Parts: sequence; structure tokens; C-alpha cells
Amino acid sequence: MSAGPVVIDGGDRSCVRLLMELRGRIAEMEPGTVVHLIASDPAAPIDLPAWCHLTGHAYLGPVDGAASPTYALRVAAAARPTAPESPWRAR
Repeated sequence: MSAGPVVIDGGDRSCVRLLMELRGRIAEMEPGTVVHLIASDPAAPIDLPAWCHLTGHAYLGPVDGAASPTYALRVAAAARPTAPESPWRAR
């Protein structure tokens, strides 16, 4: 597990694109890794917790004091897989 969070800057991408990138990046991370996702999409505070619930990753909530809207999650050891082209659909 890394000393600090892995930061992924999603910029102004839509949540669908963010989740596709997040899904791919998380697949290479060690369980327990904390990820800070920077996301300005207004759906992020709704979609990210729902996606974490679907996949089994732990949604940790908004990151206090961040300069941009940032949300934290912890990578699960036994996450449920989703389709690469549809990260909101269980495999």
C-alpha cells in the first residue's frame, strides 16, 4: 500500500468516462490503496458512491479542503468486476 493517496484528475469529463478510466486504473492497484478522484461533473457525488457499492470498493466521501471537487475511495481486495465498456454494469 502506498504512503499517500493516488490522485486521478478527471477534470471536466463526464462520469461515464471517469468511471471507465477509474475502472482501468484501479485494476492495477494494490488492495487498500486510497484513490482521490478529482471530478467536476455534478453527477460525481451520486455516481461514484453508487459505483463503489456495485463493485465493492469503499467510498470514503468528499475530500475536505481540496481545491477542486475531490472524492476518495479505497480499492477492495475482492472487487466485483464490471464490463470494460460499461463500468456501471456487473460482469
